[in-house]
Amino acid sequence: MKRILIPASGAVLATGLLAAGLAGTAQATSDVASDPMAKNAAVAQSIAQYWAESNGAALRAATESNIWDSKDVAKLKSTGGYSADTKPGVVAPIGEEKKTATKSQNVNMPKTIGKVFFVNSKGERKWCSATSIQSRYRNLVSTAGHCVYDTAGNADTMSKWVFVPGYYQGKAPFGIYVGKQAFTHYDFDVYEDFDRDYAFVTVYNGIKFGGTKQVSKSDFDKHNGPKWADSQKKQVTKDEYLAYIKAQGGKLDGTEVENGVEPTLTNPDDPRGVYAPKEVSASEYEKAKDESVVGNGAKADTKLELVSKAEWNAYKGEGTKLSGAQVSSKDNIGLSDPENGPWAIKHFFVKQWIIPGKDAKYYIWTVKYYVDSLTDAGRLGDAVGGQGFAYNQPTGKYVRVFGYPASAHPDGHKNFTGITPKWCYGKTTAKTVGSAAKKIEEHIALKCSMTEGADGGPWLLKYSNAKRLGYVNGVTSTFNDQDGNDRVDYISSPYFDGETNTVYKAAANVWSGKIVG
Repeated sequence: MKRILIPASGAVLATGLLAAGLAGTAQATSDVASDPMAKNAAVAQSIAQYWAESNGAALRAATESNIWDSKDVAKLKSTGGYSADTKPGVVAPIGEEKKTATKSQNVNMPKTIGKVFFVNSKGERKWCSATSIQSRYRNLVSTAGHCVYDTAGNADTMSKWVFVPGYYQGKAPFGIYVGKQAFTHYDFDVYEDFDRDYAFVTVYNGIKFGGTKQVSKSDFDKHNGPKWADSQKKQVTKDEYLAYIKAQGGKLDGTEVENGVEPTLTNPDDPRGVYAPKEVSASEYEKAKDESVVGNGAKADTKLELVSKAEWNAYKGEGTKLSGAQVSSKDNIGLSDPENGPWAIKHFFVKQWIIPGKDAKYYIWTVKYYVDSLTDAGRLGDAVGGQGFAYNQPTGKYVRVFGYPASAHPDGHKNFTGITPKWCYGKTTAKTVGSAAKKIEEHIALKCSMTEGADGGPWLLKYSNAKRLGYVNGVTSTFNDQDGNDRVDYISSPYFDGETNTVYKAAANVWSGKIVG
């Protein structure tokens, strides 16, 4: 049982500094420190919505916890026997699952495990592994202390902290459970002592998000639950664009115009130029240069356009407004009876080379609005059960460890994705181990290659594959390389002793309540 001592000569000063630094934050009774997280149901609901909106976009964007440098995998050193400070003890798990006996060697993953998501002091979305654990009100989560307290931010609790059991790619099959109050050892909260790198967090009843539906803008504005808008840009004609603006009373909201570029007159020698004859009036055509001239403005050709009698008469009525063309006569189309047709309009063109322009483009943004209903998912332990708890147990015992490893090994090799939970099995070290680099003296270790992302995951003693239940007797804290090949091959956990039990009991008897319903 390690204690951090303050020299007597500095006791008065240090005490004053600690009192000032802890005012309004941690409240310590004996070995227990507790800190509020989501202080009321309204705050908790907003936190759950933050993670759930846009079909769990924030959950999918989170990355694994990385408080340790991926290269910092120093070898663990034996520090001696474990220091049981009271008699061994256990608390039985809840939520047994009845399963048929089988000879299969497959490991049945516990329903209790999942990920805790949070935002650290840098504003980064992160996650660790965790499990539901037995408690009086079936509302408790067990994880690593560094997955609850921000060691880079003066040990304040992480913001927007939630637990998602059974998490898979943005989905929360049992609901999202928002942290209400965090409990850890006083030495971790105040001194960041990683020999006490564990935490127990009470959570509100879970929230389930379901029944997504499209609604009107007014219903969207009124909705207090998760909601999101889907915008799409559609290209339309200029007439459609103008009609949309008119329908909106002249407002340009939801519209966009990509301005066009006018064509530029050039000459036949310009490699960028394109031949584009220009239509002119009959009089302009007669004044134009001879066809043999190469260049802009010279005569190009004429064309006859066959039309109906009605079009022919309408054109005559318009005079020269439509173009420089003239109505064909009996002489130039060989008509003997103009009243019976055929009828034609003659068009005149002169030579022209241009650098092509670009037509303007018109867009209308269409917005669809979606809302998600909220329902109470009930207490965490009722939904997924809760692992038992064990303390002051002998070392050198078999445990099964679960977690969501994701980081690459120090040599860059990436064995894990963090998408699905993994497990390790074996005997813990007979003696406690330490790491001078991490100021650790009383951990136990296990041969295991899981990397960061698995931190906070439970070490389950006496795990029943049939019941999917055991006793939490540790949590993954550090990742280490014992053989020096730049691959994680050992993980470590604080030794759970009587002081751990004191922290656990303080958390296990605190009620949290509902968020909705």
